[in-house]
Amino acid sequence: MKLPSMGVEEELLLVSASGEPLPRSKAVKEEAEGVDVELELTRAQVEINAPVCDSSDELRRHLVDGRTKLAAAAAEEGARLLAVAAPPSGQALQLVTKKPRYQEMEARYGQLAREQGVCGCHVHIDVPDKAAALRVSNHLRPWLPALLALTANSAVYLGEDTGFSSWRWIMWSRWPCAGQPPYFESVEHYDRLVRTHLAAGSIMDERMVYWDARPSTHLPTLEVRVSDVPLTVDETVLIATLSRALVMTALADGGPGPELQPEVLRAAYWLAARDGLTGDSVDVLNAQPMPMVDVQKLLREHVQPALEELGDLELVEETTERLLTDGNGAVRQRRAFRESGDVTALAEIKP
Repeated sequence: MKLPSMGVEEELLLVSASGEPLPRSKAVKEEAEGVDVELELTRAQVEINAPVCDSSDELRRHLVDGRTKLAAAAAEEGARLLAVAAPPSGQALQLVTKKPRYQEMEARYGQLAREQGVCGCHVHIDVPDKAAALRVSNHLRPWLPALLALTANSAVYLGEDTGFSSWRWIMWSRWPCAGQPPYFESVEHYDRLVRTHLAAGSIMDERMVYWDARPSTHLPTLEVRVSDVPLTVDETVLIATLSRALVMTALADGGPGPELQPEVLRAAYWLAARDGLTGDSVDVLNAQPMPMVDVQKLLREHVQPALEELGDLELVEETTERLLTDGNGAVRQRRAFRESGDVTALAEIKP
């Protein structure tokens, strides 16, 4: 079987010298050279699009290069570039980007759009077709909270410790078609759910299907979008590699995927968003409480054959163990916040 390729989108935050969100995305995009940059919903956000990659090493090179070049462009415009999933200081309401789509979103969704200056990481993995993407999504559902816990990087928001490791996920879940993806019985089932949202007016178009795993609207890929933007490139490579291995494992299984109790999955999500790697979670396949560190072990065991095929087992084990020992973005944010009251220096990407 041909190994699936992968692509990654990282949303990053522009801030002023004092650390407050800075609405300079258009100027920074125009200044950036040699990196694919997109504008996002608010004017303090920019997105790096890494090209399609066939290996974790290739992905790492592109992400390091993209972050470095974008940080240099930001510096030229008097901005600092942060790898952080929610603004650590400043005000909740942000200026919305002057694109027709985003302006319509502001008109329809009001403060929900203006408060959405949060940054995620989206991983695209090749799949044969839409039907396969939906089967794979069913298989990924038990493991999405574990992926969220690994990358949680938004504990501090607007100068306060939120009490959550991923405040971004809490904020993002407010959208009408976001959070845990449903269990899909077929392509027709998926299309019917989307048509219902469209007919009701809860979403503008299919691009507003924001479930944490979704089929692309224009590519033969599954998009895994549960993660905060990670603090480091190593963590982004980890989440992309695990997503790739999960897709490979699901495709090899070939079945429809396990049906789960929705409230058990919801509990696992909520615990992952609150506690990240440091607390308890749920083994959703058996509906049993379990420490998150043990859920992470189950995840690695589940995808071990795929990781071995990719040659990435050691990479995943070493990076995961380092995060469990030293802390992910949320843990390191809290540490910096306790010591200095600020996480900007921790999250800043240097040119």
